[in-house]
Amino acid sequence: MEAVATDFGIKEALDRLGVKEINEGTSTGSLCFSKGELLESYSPVDGLLIAKVRSTTQEDYDKVLDSATKAFKIWRLMPAPQRGEIVRQFGDKLRELKEPLGKLVSYEMGKSYQEGLGEVQEMIDICDFAVGLSRQLHGLTMHSERPGHRMYEQYHPLGVVGIISAFNFPVAVWAWNTALAWIAGDVCVWKPSEKAPLCGIACQNIAAAVFKENNLPEGISNLINGDFKVGEMMTTDKRVPLISATGSIRMGKIVAQRVAERLGRSLLELGGNNAIIVTPDADIKMTVIGAVFGAVGTAGQRCTSTRRLIIHDSIYDKVKNAVVAAYQQLRIGNPLDEKNHVGPLIDKDAVKMYNNALEQVVAEGGKIVVAGGILKGKGYESGCYVKPAIAEAELHYDIVQNETFAPVLYLLKYSGDVENAIDIQNGVVQGLSSAIMTNNLREAERFLSVTGSDCGIANVNIGTSGAEIGGAFGGEKETGGGRESGSDAWKVYMRRQTNTINYTTELPLAQGIKFDFS
Repeated sequence: MEAVATDFGIKEALDRLGVKEINEGTSTGSLCFSKGELLESYSPVDGLLIAKVRSTTQEDYDKVLDSATKAFKIWRLMPAPQRGEIVRQFGDKLRELKEPLGKLVSYEMGKSYQEGLGEVQEMIDICDFAVGLSRQLHGLTMHSERPGHRMYEQYHPLGVVGIISAFNFPVAVWAWNTALAWIAGDVCVWKPSEKAPLCGIACQNIAAAVFKENNLPEGISNLINGDFKVGEMMTTDKRVPLISATGSIRMGKIVAQRVAERLGRSLLELGGNNAIIVTPDADIKMTVIGAVFGAVGTAGQRCTSTRRLIIHDSIYDKVKNAVVAAYQQLRIGNPLDEKNHVGPLIDKDAVKMYNNALEQVVAEGGKIVVAGGILKGKGYESGCYVKPAIAEAELHYDIVQNETFAPVLYLLKYSGDVENAIDIQNGVVQGLSSAIMTNNLREAERFLSVTGSDCGIANVNIGTSGAEIGGAFGGEKETGGGRESGSDAWKVYMRRQTNTINYTTELPLAQGIKFDFS
């Protein structure tokens, strides 16, 4: 283990989570120790190397899949409520380790400590949701057109679920998928982001302990580490019927193609280019809170981050001035220090992307309202800290049409009715999250109607960022169409089967067809 920050208890957190450097490789969760290339995890908080883990090789991967496949044959036979009990125990372990896991998320990824704790709380919440759901995996009963017949449908587990997660939510998105997959009777193989491998190891340690305590196979929960090549092992593998992938649109298109080639299933959660519409009837104070948190929370590295603020021309200057004033109060620094609002970007490549976006918006005719820039000096040694920026722009700008995973907010102006604002909001290829700030009931209902927001998430008088466990999470268009977390998202992790039972002594055929041998 390399030297890490000690003033915020990171070393102690790592120890409690069992995260340490293993020279022979890192356990994949199936008693497999990799001989692959070293993968280094640097913290964007202070630029220090936290630890080194080894990437999964093809040989390692095949051992993991063999273990997972064998474990599935045992796990699927356990009644769903009993599987729910295991998930309940996992949730309780997360409660015990919420503080150290939240710190690791903050230190390895760079989001604020409060956001790190919030992410672990999401894991706990989805476990609670899944426990209840384990007694509600219901089907339907239908009336048959044939007398003496009963028709119904039921759901069965799929098998091995492959999970590919992104760096910005290094633990919660895995839990969204895993908790539901587990109660469905599936086993999971997880490839976390190569930018946050230690978070994956910590979660695997927690899960493995629960399965061991219950004398269950380790192969129910599996971890593989590495870059896109390791992920590709799963996307092309017929033994993995479902791939759940979170990341960029570019990545999602590659995953979708690979999985479709073998007629597998994809659950895609891809990019967002989210907007808040601000109408003349908006509460300005609420608007500022929603817009600022949405734009700068997690340093603008959420798929639900607010990228565009679409403001009516009659209140444009008032809203702009209020948001700009709020930006002047932002504190940027070590995310483990709870006095700070904004932490670092994930790495220097992200900083480069941020700078390119600001240069491009000016080149396309935009105007910088709140200047950005890289922060230097004491506390900013990692080179990953930037100033949240605001620019006035137009919808047709290429930079506005594309998602910039950084704290850059674009101000756009609309005139006339709310329909014009909705057209601007919908005028991008992404369709994840959206919001409207208004106290006008007709505007709110128009926004939520069939001709309103085309996003998977549409909010009224709250921002675009953040989601509750109870609702299905996901987006439309090039966001991928997937749904995770609440509602009936559990169905994607199962296969549907229609059953017909004939309890008579005759065999009538459907649609009145006659086929008589007598």
